[in-house]
Amino acid sequence: MRLIDWQLELEAFLLGDQPLPAAALRDSLLGSPVLSVEEGLAIYHNAYRARLLETLREDYPSLCHWLGDDEFERLASAYLRVHPSQHYSLRWLGARLPAFIEGYLVAEQSAPLAELARLEWAFTLAFDAPEGVPLTLEIMASLPPAEWPSLQVRLVPSVQWQVCRYNSLALWRAGKAEAEAQDFPASLALEQGEVCLIWRQGLVSRYHSLGAAETKALHGMAVDGWNFGELCVVLTAYSDAAPLQAATWLKQWISEGTLERPGSSL
Repeated sequence: MRLIDWQLELEAFLLGDQPLPAAALRDSLLGSPVLSVEEGLAIYHNAYRARLLETLREDYPSLCHWLGDDEFERLASAYLRVHPSQHYSLRWLGARLPAFIEGYLVAEQSAPLAELARLEWAFTLAFDAPEGVPLTLEIMASLPPAEWPSLQVRLVPSVQWQVCRYNSLALWRAGKAEAEAQDFPASLALEQGEVCLIWRQGLVSRYHSLGAAETKALHGMAVDGWNFGELCVVLTAYSDAAPLQAATWLKQWISEGTLERPGSSL
């Protein structure tokens, strides 16, 4: 048997549901007095599958806590049959799980479950993202007053913008706290969707829920390209003290480390 054929046989065996090798793979190996070929391959098969399931549990701890170990394993096993590991790093194994959930369950069940999965994956993406060059209050203090009206900013690379229509943050917090089943909140649809901003500050993952006005303000400046003067004009619809509100939010966003100047690079 050629090496490539043997490798393909081993791959098919590891990705299969049953720890029973094909005859070609079995006959290519030698057992030992204490461990047969079938027993050795079964151990390898089970260990490989267990490592994949462990990785998904580590990536989605709140989802696992909400579903329970058995139900999560059924979901994860179904996912791995459709999306087996195809990358040299297990870092990306769970990337498609939120989308998979949407087709795996009926909409009423899948929508809150997929949203929680997206929230958890956003924390993973934020933690692994490039650092960027966050603005600081010291930098802003040195900015000449004449440059403030034309000031433009953007989100640092680690920021993940998640729209939540369910109480996914409460579920995520309960999962992080490993709440007992009787204390774990039920999934509830929010009366009004909210934006959850997730990012990394140093080596710590952060998050911040935004109200409607703050969402519009931050999206306008950091995504749509408004300058600070345009932000002040837009905020007059919400408050008579628009410049003060704009400056307050800008200071908060900078203090949290979520903004950088366009063109910034390490």
